[in-house]
Amino acid sequence: MKEEQSFTEEQEVTAAEQEPVNEAGAAEAQAEEIADHEQNELARLKAEAEEQQQRYVRAQADFDNFRRRTQKEKEELAKYASMKLVTELVPVMDNFERAMATVPEGTESESFSKGMQMIFRQFETVMTNEGLTTMKSVGQPFNPEFHQAIMQVESDEYEEGIVVEEVQKGYMLKDKVLRPAMVKVSS
Repeated sequence: MKEEQSFTEEQEVTAAEQEPVNEAGAAEAQAEEIADHEQNELARLKAEAEEQQQRYVRAQADFDNFRRRTQKEKEELAKYASMKLVTELVPVMDNFERAMATVPEGTESESFSKGMQMIFRQFETVMTNEGLTTMKSVGQPFNPEFHQAIMQVESDEYEEGIVVEEVQKGYMLKDKVLRPAMVKVSS
């Protein structure tokens, strides 16, 4: 009986030892499950944070591009603010030149002519200060960006495709063509 008792005690001891092991295993499994869940949640949050960071970087780049573009537009607007006025004054300048070319000779008209020339030079200076420059066309190769061909003429003096005569002056306002020159081109 003593053997039976000791066998029963051993079973109880073994069962008592296994019970905490089962509880410890269950607790371990539960801890692992919680750790996996936390790892998944951490990975999801990291991915979300990365996505938000990328959105922020793109938004910042878009804003920088917008700022540069508007700054460039403001500079261009300031640079060409007088364009409309200068465009309207160019025909006046042309008429002024034509009128000065037809002044008759004589003592009375000579003083008038000198006065007109002084006024014209002053007008030219104002226009030049605004950035208006006259294109040099005669002797230059024809360029449709700067010239408007109105006629082709035979020429012994110039090669084919060279501007022979300027019928109407062309003007540039800073670095833009304000009005192309009307020209005759050699053929």
